Amino acid sequence: MNTLNKQTSPVAGVILAGGLATRMGGGDKTLKAIGERKILDIVIERVWPQVSDLALNTNNDPKIYKSLGLPILPDHYENRYGPLAGILAGMEWARQKGYSFLVTIAGDTPFFPEDLVSKLIFRQKQGQENIVLAATRNRSSGKIHRHPTFGLWSVHLRQDLRLNLDRGVRKIVQWTDQHHAKLVEFPTKEVDPFFNINTPADLQEAENLIRFVK
Repeated sequence: MNTLNKQTSPVAGVILAGGLATRMGGGDKTLKAIGERKILDIVIERVWPQVSDLALNTNNDPKIYKSLGLPILPDHYENRYGPLAGILAGMEWARQKGYSFLVTIAGDTPFFPEDLVSKLIFRQKQGQENIVLAATRNRSSGKIHRHPTFGLWSVHLRQDLRLNLDRGVRKIVQWTDQHHAKLVEFPTKEVDPFFNINTPADLQEAENLIRFVK
């Protein structure tokens, strides 16, 4: 079984931005601005210190993102199969770069934890897990809520993922449940760290929340 390096735990990161953003009116919602900064710029700044390599998964014209200086990874499927297809594209890229593990980050979620990757890695090492996902707990009900676009993935699962996609699996948890994915619970304080922006109203809410975020 693949394991992370015990000393430096190098890991590749992929920002998932391959959606259609229909509720935002189409286009790439990660290029919308919070204040004077694009969501994608905030996400990149937040994740870069946590990973050794970084790429962007998107099906838009790569020229749009040229200034970022990041590898652009389109889905390997002509049809839009959702974030699982982006995870697979990331796994293939990470394997080519020599990494055993990939971490994924949703491109529409600008407030994710600055210790996201280190905590996912710590949990992976505890049980030599293949998949570790981020989660939060509802303060009122106590129910655990998974955030499956924020995960740590063993790249040796890429063939299994491709097979599942070919069989019609589209939901991330439908696949991760097959592999008994483990969870890492992150605290929620003033701001839900996994607040994601899907609509113009969410974008306005992000404007209100950003002053509470480090």
